[in-house]
Amino acid sequence: MSAPAAGAARLDAAYVLPLRRDRAAAAETAELAAYLRRLGAIVAELVVVDGSPPAAFAAHRAALAGTPARHLAPHADLRFRMGKVNGVLTGARECSRERVVIADDDVRYDEASLRRAVRLLDAADLVRPQNHFQPPVWHARWDTARSLLNRVFTGDAAFPVGDFPGTLAVRRSALLAAGGYDGDVMFENLELMRTVRAAGGVVLTPLGLYVARRPPSAAHFASQRVRQAYDDFAIPARMATWLALGPLALTLARRAPRALATGALAAIGAAEAGRRRAGGAAVFPVSGSLLAPAWLAERAVCSWLAVGARLRGGVRYRGGRLRRAATPMRRLRAARGTEADRLVGAVAERPDLRPPAAA
Repeated sequence: MSAPAAGAARLDAAYVLPLRRDRAAAAETAELAAYLRRLGAIVAELVVVDGSPPAAFAAHRAALAGTPARHLAPHADLRFRMGKVNGVLTGARECSRERVVIADDDVRYDEASLRRAVRLLDAADLVRPQNHFQPPVWHARWDTARSLLNRVFTGDAAFPVGDFPGTLAVRRSALLAAGGYDGDVMFENLELMRTVRAAGGVVLTPLGLYVARRPPSAAHFASQRVRQAYDDFAIPARMATWLALGPLALTLARRAPRALATGALAAIGAAEAGRRRAGGAAVFPVSGSLLAPAWLAERAVCSWLAVGARLRGGVRYRGGRLRRAATPMRRLRAARGTEADRLVGAVAERPDLRPPAAA
């Protein structure tokens, strides 16, 4: 993140960072502390909610002592299986600003993207930026194919276009009025988006609002393959597509290899269309488009492994299993006693939207 613009006022907003690490790696924690110090010159309030074990919590507290961030544990009454949700809801309770940016510990805003995300909350209850990996190591390029295809079509009726990022901006009043959101599901960011929309909130998806994200280690990336595939149980049409893709590809490989090659080229073309939307070519590498067939092959296999996990009670998560991916929109609306959907419209349906010239 570059130095704050001279004379720019700090944003009247809070930045909530849910954190959980089994061990506090010195280099990673120092880098995070440096990032938070830079953020402190831009945003009025920083809250780090740390659900780490005691030794890691103490190490984080010591490392963050020189930052403007408040470092606290999740509230004791929040006992959701998905620990990130405990951190988000604790941060929403604890912060005093109406406009709140929620970001995983690997998300790295620059000043322009942070200011734009906060400003868009003047016209929305939730803003959904788009992540891109920096640096683009090989497995980040592989996973970029997923992001690019999502920028063309997700398969979800409520949010048909746009990736599902590790950061969201939300109005605190909208989140608290909805009663928070369910943390006993796997696809927690989709759960938050659906909850705000089901409560009548306005959700914006500006495809040109890019926020950097540090890639995971290759080992962590490999461990997430089935878990990420399991998320698609929240979007049945999407899951059905992936489950059909493997058998279809095997059939074509035997009977019509040219058709299979054509399908691979079509996947590359679709990903490239997503890469070029809203100026995305400036942040997404072209290799992400070229790897789209490989990513689809991976997802086709992992989706069947996810079915196996579901038959065993759910996907593995921190020593247990989580069965539900996310709550259907119809059930969230019914729980609030309304079928009304007052969503004005998603900016994802306006991919021509560009960042304004001035912050």
